[in-house]
Amino acid sequence: MGPLQGVTVIELAGIGPGPFCAMMLSDMGAEVIRVDRAGAVKGGDPEAPPPDALTRGRKSIGVDLKNPDGVEAVLKMVEQADVLIEGFRPGVTERMGLGPDDCLARNKQLVYGRMTGWGQEGPYAMAAGHDINYISLAGALEPIGRAGQAPVPPLNLVGDFGGGGMLLAYGVACGLVEARMSGEGQVIDAAMVDGSAVLFNMFWGMKSMGLWSPERGTNMLDTGAHFYDVYECSDGTYISIGSIEPQFYAELMRLSGLGDDPDMVRQMDRDSWPQMKVKVAETFKQKTRAEWCELMEHTDVCFAPVLTPEEAAAHPHNVARQTFVEVEGMTQAAPAPRFSRTTVEVQGPARHPGQDTDDVLSRFGYDNDEIAKLKDVGAVV
Repeated sequence: MGPLQGVTVIELAGIGPGPFCAMMLSDMGAEVIRVDRAGAVKGGDPEAPPPDALTRGRKSIGVDLKNPDGVEAVLKMVEQADVLIEGFRPGVTERMGLGPDDCLARNKQLVYGRMTGWGQEGPYAMAAGHDINYISLAGALEPIGRAGQAPVPPLNLVGDFGGGGMLLAYGVACGLVEARMSGEGQVIDAAMVDGSAVLFNMFWGMKSMGLWSPERGTNMLDTGAHFYDVYECSDGTYISIGSIEPQFYAELMRLSGLGDDPDMVRQMDRDSWPQMKVKVAETFKQKTRAEWCELMEHTDVCFAPVLTPEEAAAHPHNVARQTFVEVEGMTQAAPAPRFSRTTVEVQGPARHPGQDTDDVLSRFGYDNDEIAKLKDVGAVV
């Protein structure tokens, strides 16, 4: 019942941001068919799904993409699909016979989504890389970290998922809307370096307004300010404070007991931030995280405990919103965003590579004899 119900997506299996994009499309109701390499098909108990949240919600077909009959099988699927997404280096799908020209010749309305780190063109286009490299070149990694310390990679959230997979999912949604209006498909060049750069745009604005210092860890949002940081509690756990606005800062001062300290009045005096941070840190070290939650939760301090993933899944707010779900015994984030009229849900657990080969081929018009012939020549597994 999701907003993408009726949309068919062919996913050429990859890692990281490509599967993340396919997961998001499936969560929104699209029928996503994952094309796994024949060599990845190792069997597996259908009653014991793989523990991989990124590949949830779609069926898998095992195809030998070096076999012309296997490639032809994928192209026949493309004829009935709305979207194809791939995450190979530039030129790889062209060499397979599954490039944009090959696919659009079979289906002129196809939205062809391409996910790479560096993009389809440019001096780095053919080089290997990972999230850390893409966000480095985009200028998004260098500012992240504390004063006097090296930049800190924010896991692979910025490049792979925010600047990559989510960017491709957005591009696919836009491409679908345009194709419905024009009757023609097109190619989406989603590059993680581009997406990471887009995520940084607010800070370009702050730089232009003179509100951002080039020295890492000295700004309001990068741990430079005493009112926007994480602090250790007496039990070794942490809480987060984001009391930017004056009224929120006043509430922080009141509830922390620092409101009577004359040195804490000058909230935006950057020269005093280091000294004020010491006082705030000493204050939060005097109580446990639970005690600070008792004082500050549900107030306008802009406060939250810093939770482990397991704690987050059990927190009352997340439980009330059903932010996390359990699929075949594995806890994972529920589909997002939410819609007022259409229902989004996980369409099922991950599937073993090739687990649904027969069902998928039947779905796209192959009869039993044709499926048997494809298996005999090794085109599908």
